[in-house]
Amino acid sequence: MICYVLGLVLFFAMASAKVQYHDFVVQETPVKRLCKSLNAITVNGQLPGPTLEVYEGDTLVVNVVNRAKYNVTVHWHGVRQMRTGWADGPEFVTQCPIRPGGSYTYRFTIRGQEGTLWWHAHSSWLRATVYGALVIRPRQGTPYPFPKPNRETPILLGEWWNRDPISVIRQATRTGAAPNVSDAYTINGQPGDLYNCSKQDTVIVPIDIGERHLLRVINAALNQELFFSVANHQLTVVGADAGYLKPFTTNVLMLGPGQTTDVLISGDQAAGRYYIAAKPYQSAQGVAFDNTTTTAILEYKSVACLPKGAAKPTPVFPSLPAFNDTATVTAFTNKLRSPRRVSVPLEIDENLFFTVGLGLNQCPPNFNSNQCQGPNGTRFTASMNNVSFVLPSNWSLLQAHKFGVPGVFTTDFPAQPPVTFDYTGNVSRSLWQPQTGTKLYKMKYGSRVQIVIQGTSIVTAENHPMHIHGYDFYILAQGFGNFNPRTDTKKFNLIDPPMRNTVGVPVNGWAVIRFVADNPGVWLMHCHLDVHISWGLAMAFVVEDGVGELESLEAPPHDLPIC
Repeated sequence: MICYVLGLVLFFAMASAKVQYHDFVVQETPVKRLCKSLNAITVNGQLPGPTLEVYEGDTLVVNVVNRAKYNVTVHWHGVRQMRTGWADGPEFVTQCPIRPGGSYTYRFTIRGQEGTLWWHAHSSWLRATVYGALVIRPRQGTPYPFPKPNRETPILLGEWWNRDPISVIRQATRTGAAPNVSDAYTINGQPGDLYNCSKQDTVIVPIDIGERHLLRVINAALNQELFFSVANHQLTVVGADAGYLKPFTTNVLMLGPGQTTDVLISGDQAAGRYYIAAKPYQSAQGVAFDNTTTTAILEYKSVACLPKGAAKPTPVFPSLPAFNDTATVTAFTNKLRSPRRVSVPLEIDENLFFTVGLGLNQCPPNFNSNQCQGPNGTRFTASMNNVSFVLPSNWSLLQAHKFGVPGVFTTDFPAQPPVTFDYTGNVSRSLWQPQTGTKLYKMKYGSRVQIVIQGTSIVTAENHPMHIHGYDFYILAQGFGNFNPRTDTKKFNLIDPPMRNTVGVPVNGWAVIRFVADNPGVWLMHCHLDVHISWGLAMAFVVEDGVGELESLEAPPHDLPIC
């Protein structure tokens, strides 16, 4: 009888899951923003691209056809990709790129995740315009763990350049200098009221008196952490990175690129129009950034139905923090908690310490001054544990691992910094230039992993949003200065830490994360400020197969692109 009941439960669970098929056509599309028209790379002619809505347990089959002039891949940011690393998407890590005229079908199942994720290009700077929301609802018949909203709206925060973003990063690579900053931020692809030629296209988010609205906020910006607020409305945070949180109310969010946050707002204000706004959080001193503000409008239904010719009221503007308000960021992140006690690994097999930060390379002898326009005739670089990551070009790392191709990578990425120094103090100039290499760190299946991620003050200290592909992790603690294992270990939250896929390492500070390496394959870890990964602020883990088929990487698909 027990077997019969378990069989019925399994049958209905499988029956409720569906296979969804989608076609993504990557193509040039004429787009007008900020009074200027240009051809942007889009998916299906949309900016942002299509929102994919699935239920937990569903399988996605997405055929990506590349009709653009650049190589492209698509990453499903935050999806665990259990045993399906071939579908993860980062260029030259889990696959070779889809060449112009080519195609590739991503196939993966979403298990054990509910909430908001997103997808984006993972080739050069294409994700400036190639991105979209991925909404994961509970299985049908399973309620949200919070009051059911009357409406849901994805809010994608983006960044816009008045030129081809690929040309922006190519110019920076050629000159060795920092890339030009963006010309605007966007909400759902539109800059909003405060920018030239943008007012008529400002995004309107509807609400009604007494209504409960779920905003799925995604920071899809390339290089900027962002504050987010809605005028006169409290935000009740209920989830982040496709995981639920212990609800709390706040007036402002801060999201690093890659992060998502689910918030409930209530239609409890006077019927009117209220700005939804996002502006930069800029933690690095003396670094140029786009200091503008993007807006949308929360509009009550009664205002939308005014008599013809009646002027709509001017929206109320929210109070946003100063661009360098680290105290507000710290207060916000300290409130994030899992809804209940979680199973944090208590015994550690891999105790890792990774420094992250910028650097400067001396101008090579064969370069001219136009190629060394960084500070004092140098070229910008970045590294983890003094290794600036170099992607291969003839094989993907996952292919090289699976088929044993020699010479593509080594597995000697250091578990600790090669030199111990005052990471957040006055760092000797002799430590500013890192090594280069394609170094990976190998782990056995099932390893219990702790990583202390330590920011450095080389060139400039700043908040680094660090993302690990293929894994969620618990954030045990964050702090400022140099991590001290004798005193800072006492601060670890081993009861209800938040689970994320992207952690903000505080400016001149550190973060500690833990996870179990239960997903075989090759998984990239990198800063989600794209300029930093362009400079080499990345590494990758090789997680070996475990025992049997269910602990082993699946075979590669037949249509995997070749290099």
